[in-house]
Amino acid sequence: MNILFTCAGRRTYLLKYFKENMSEGDKIVATDMQLSAPALTAADVKIQVPAVYDPKYIDITLDICKEQKVDALISLNDLELPILAEHKAKFEAQGVKVIVSDPEVIDICFDKYKTAQWVESIGLNAPKTYVRLADAKAALAKGEIAFPLFMKPRWGSGSIGLESIADMKELDIYYNLLMKKIKKTILAAASVGDEYIMIQEKLGGKEFGLDVINDLKGNNIAVSVKQKLAMRAGETDKATTVDLPEVREMGASIGRNLKHIGNLDVDIMQRANGDYCVLELNPRFGGGYPFSYEAGVNMPKAIISWLKGERVDASILTPKYGKTFAKNDYLVEVD
Repeated sequence: MNILFTCAGRRTYLLKYFKENMSEGDKIVATDMQLSAPALTAADVKIQVPAVYDPKYIDITLDICKEQKVDALISLNDLELPILAEHKAKFEAQGVKVIVSDPEVIDICFDKYKTAQWVESIGLNAPKTYVRLADAKAALAKGEIAFPLFMKPRWGSGSIGLESIADMKELDIYYNLLMKKIKKTILAAASVGDEYIMIQEKLGGKEFGLDVINDLKGNNIAVSVKQKLAMRAGETDKATTVDLPEVREMGASIGRNLKHIGNLDVDIMQRANGDYCVLELNPRFGGGYPFSYEAGVNMPKAIISWLKGERVDASILTPKYGKTFAKNDYLVEVD
């Protein structure tokens, strides 16, 4: 069983988790634009590749899969997901299982405005969302929303361009500034049309991160819920696993309706009245997954078993509740 991790970046822990569950002789291959990417230190084979938007990127990755006899491919980067989803058939014709959801699923998750619309279409709550500045101002005038507001790129990744808006003056300033910023970043290549920015009501309640786990056929198997205690650079920094049936059922409903493949990283926050709202859907392993794994949610083992056609006991995907973890930095030597 050889598994390729593309855009490996800083996800050293994830490669190690898979390595812990692989058999002797199995191999982890990892690629990145830079050979100094920390996660490459956890791979058996590390290979430098061009940017995901390079015209040769897919062909180069296909060649790597052939040379390294790769059985499955897992992407760790938002911006790469639409590209891999579009070319899944090429990999699977070569015998490589691409653990990336179909293009329709990626589109719903990647376009944050479509996310809000889709969430409401299945009967769940999403923050009030606008993609036109004039519409947001009209809603403010009608009292449908109120400051503070939240602004972010419609097609975003990580914490790039996130802004909290306190008043009308800031709304105009940050809208124009964020538009300029997006056009100068890699997000410009991922964006469509001219409605690059989303303006949302800002929620101030407790925040939760979910790992919504589907098998490789899109069937929902389990949901792990964590209460976020602290954030850092757009990722969960401290969290506790919690037993919240209502939130867990929200995750299961998302998994059943979306039919994504593998892990779905979901952000949920409460309104002041206690209602839960779905903020984002990220169809990949997120920065919050380590909190689930350390509490007993062994998704690497499940994925390896599914790839082998083996049955998975749902108990290995159920967390121990009340487990609190915090991330810390450490150095790795890179060649």
